[in-house]
Amino acid sequence: MDSAIEVRNLTKHFGRVVAVDNLSFDVAAGRITGFLGPNGAGKTTTLRMLLGLVNATSGTATFGGVPYRRLAHPPLQVGAVLEATSFHPSRRAIHHLRSIALAAGIPSERAEQTLTLVGLADVARRRVGGFSLGMRQRLELATALLGDPQVLILDEPANGLDPQGIQWLRMFLRHQASTGRAVLVSSHLLAEMEETVDDVVIVSHGRLVLQTTLTELVRRAGTNGGMRVGTPEPDRLIQVLAAQHVGARHVDPGTVVVDGATPEWIGPLLAHHQIVVYELTRQGSGLEDVFLSMTAGFGTAPPGGPGGSTPAPDISGGESR
Repeated sequence: MDSAIEVRNLTKHFGRVVAVDNLSFDVAAGRITGFLGPNGAGKTTTLRMLLGLVNATSGTATFGGVPYRRLAHPPLQVGAVLEATSFHPSRRAIHHLRSIALAAGIPSERAEQTLTLVGLADVARRRVGGFSLGMRQRLELATALLGDPQVLILDEPANGLDPQGIQWLRMFLRHQASTGRAVLVSSHLLAEMEETVDDVVIVSHGRLVLQTTLTELVRRAGTNGGMRVGTPEPDRLIQVLAAQHVGARHVDPGTVVVDGATPEWIGPLLAHHQIVVYELTRQGSGLEDVFLSMTAGFGTAPPGGPGGSTPAPDISGGESR
């Protein structure tokens, strides 16, 4: 699978603070990659280094092997929304986009096209000062798409959106990926992203915790807690499981949770022993629980430990976000 974004051993120090620590990951074309981690994990600093806004202490961040600053025409290759844009409140949406297009050498007709793409064509001549938060978010996306780039980078794009706005954003990003674009979207909430992304890159304290597909992460979540079995024979079930050296526990008089079990394993076992069952469901810990367990306490090695670096603290609103 081709990588549209390649991050290799990326590190950023702010004085004694290590905001990003030897980070490596890939973002594939035609897929949505969730860049996930708690606030203070180094996500925004990483994205800013990708876009040449912050110099890396060491390592590389490239697009098809080329750093952002060396791209022939960056707006035509990479579109980004890193933080809320300070729109001039009296400027109309169409005029805002036309001015950005002019500065970037992009044909002015792209302003109308991108407004249509994000569903703002009917308010193109309204002043931005009267826009809702969701409309402003869409205008930012329209700005990022002006050059018809093949890579989109979005930092916490769902912040402040209502459920309808999040649903629209989800469908929008899915469409962008379906056209072959690589989409990298950061968030500190896995639950917000789990219906959107294809792949996940989880970071904590500036370090990589895990890169995998969402399918694999769901599998981990689904099997972590085992199976919940409702039965009128809980004691006999526990005896059968004990003989198999499988952990199990009562959670109420008619329910047993079987640790680490899957439907494919426990179903035949129940049938073989003719145990009556009226409930059989996954006792998964949930994606958000898996995410929290992966990031909690990760990367807290003392100074002089692996890499010899000091972990980055959680600096709210700073560049280590």
